[in-house]
Amino acid sequence: MRRAQAADPRGGHHRDVNGGWLRPAVFGAMDGLVSNLALMTGVVGGDVGHSAIVLTGLAGLAAGACSMAAGEYTSVASQRELVEAELEAERLELSRNPQGELAELAQLYVAKGVDPDLAQEVARQLSRDPEQTLAVHAREELGVDPDDLPSPIVAAASSFGCFAIGALLPLLPYLLGATALWPALLLAAAGLFLCGAVVARVTARSWWFSGVRQLLLGGAAAGVTFLLGRLIGGQVG
Repeated sequence: MRRAQAADPRGGHHRDVNGGWLRPAVFGAMDGLVSNLALMTGVVGGDVGHSAIVLTGLAGLAAGACSMAAGEYTSVASQRELVEAELEAERLELSRNPQGELAELAQLYVAKGVDPDLAQEVARQLSRDPEQTLAVHAREELGVDPDDLPSPIVAAASSFGCFAIGALLPLLPYLLGATALWPALLLAAAGLFLCGAVVARVTARSWWFSGVRQLLLGGAAAGVTFLLGRLIGGQVG
């Protein structure tokens, strides 16, 4: 897992945008909140009883969290395995043709504007250690850091936990005894706005724009499922 910030050799810091936990955490919370809110408003629109609403919310939380975790694990694991296969191919090429790989690395620096003689010397110095050589080639040719690959387990755990938290928000009022929809809507609306505002911390958007956007998107999803529940709820059974 990457650190929250990466050091800048010029003395500053940049937000890390490649971590293995941030994306699944953000999408897990968003998806859990929106999907379970929409699912529950749909059954509420169908005029079902309190126990059916709670059961629907719990089922949506459990199924969604497990599905998100499994999907994230498979996705990140597949990506990592692909990168590791490319790294192994690069390692083999370095052992078979070290001079050719050194010339290739020097040419990459020349293409970036470095003087050919200086590029050759930089490539030579960077190629002294086999593992460092592999890391340099991986960063320059593949755009990855072999020592900092995302973890499938971290991605799956982040997705599972954040989905469950998001999905719990619209369900919580019903678990505490509420019988009307509005407490769940209010809590979900606050959660939607907060999630959007938090996302703005790692983007260039303002917190209020991201918060309002997420609130509108989640509200639209809940509105659509509520209307569907109203239209077809009475005809099912």
